[in-house]
Amino acid sequence: MKNRIFFYSLIAVAYSCSSGQNNVDKQAKLQELRKQQSELKQQITELETELANSDTTLEARAKNVVVTEMKTAPFLHFIEVQAKVEGDEDVIVSAESMGTLMKVNARPGDKVSKGQLLASTDDRIIMQSIAEVQTQLDLATHLYHKQQNLWTQKIGSEVQYLQAKTNKESLEKRMATLREQLDMTRIKSPINGTVDQVYIKTGQTVAPGMPAFRVVNTNSLKVTAEVAESFISKVNKGNEVIISFPDMNKEIRSKLDYAGRAINPMNRTFNVEVRLNEKDGNYLPNMVAVLRIVDYENEKAFVVPVGSIQKSKEGEFLYVAGTENGKTVALRKSVISGMTYNGYTEITGGLEEGDRVITFGYQNVIEGDIIKL
Repeated sequence: MKNRIFFYSLIAVAYSCSSGQNNVDKQAKLQELRKQQSELKQQITELETELANSDTTLEARAKNVVVTEMKTAPFLHFIEVQAKVEGDEDVIVSAESMGTLMKVNARPGDKVSKGQLLASTDDRIIMQSIAEVQTQLDLATHLYHKQQNLWTQKIGSEVQYLQAKTNKESLEKRMATLREQLDMTRIKSPINGTVDQVYIKTGQTVAPGMPAFRVVNTNSLKVTAEVAESFISKVNKGNEVIISFPDMNKEIRSKLDYAGRAINPMNRTFNVEVRLNEKDGNYLPNMVAVLRIVDYENEKAFVVPVGSIQKSKEGEFLYVAGTENGKTVALRKSVISGMTYNGYTEITGGLEEGDRVITFGYQNVIEGDIIKL
């Protein structure tokens, strides 16, 4: 029994020695193969480079792109709101007294001056009253002067003098009232301007407050708009603006003349105004406009199409045209973007003047792709 155990022990020792030797041989062989692999990789890389330099078929596989060379340019960001043209002097002229219109002197389009007669109502009764009072006033004035002369000579009583004076002054006040009533039968323009609308006709009966004419002074116009409350810290008097008139196919540059500091509680907006120069064009009240207010400006910015900026886990990047091994390839460049307006974005970091940014075809390339400009 002891002999059998000893025999098995010898076999185990022999197998162990044989297994250890095999492991050493395998480690040596693995190191040799790795060395060969490294040499083969280097040879493969060299051959690929040589083939790339000599293989004209790579040119055929180059991807067509369009690049934009980076140069600093002004970048403006706007707040865009709907606006309209209004007149400081846009008035509805109304009748001041009841009566029948005897004559309408103005038509739409007529230029009128302040105080000019536009229409008149029947004034015959008032004129008769004025004539009667004038007769009485003439007599009262004559009697007053007579009594005054007598009183200065200490002739007559003071009561007679005061009665004559009171009668004269009373008739003068009555005459003034009648003349005011006569003036109220005249409809006059309160401003210099143009008759825009006529609401009345000859023979028509008008009443106090009834609209008769609309008169507009087109030499005093402004563009007004309502801006959301969230922009109140960015919009101030003096901000540059661009005003577009779609119906006129026209744009003008100006500055804000007024920026409100009170919020309308109904719609949470504040008012802004820009004065118009009548020499710039034939503007009309209530004309539609678009007001673009500059709320950010960078005179020296790099600007790229917003779609050319791509994102990864590391952040935003652009593809730029570069050179590797004598070939023009797409290279990835990390950037920092700023404000965006109208399809273009300001790049605040990562680009340098002269960089050739791929602005068309960037969707079809990855870093290292050979490109054709």
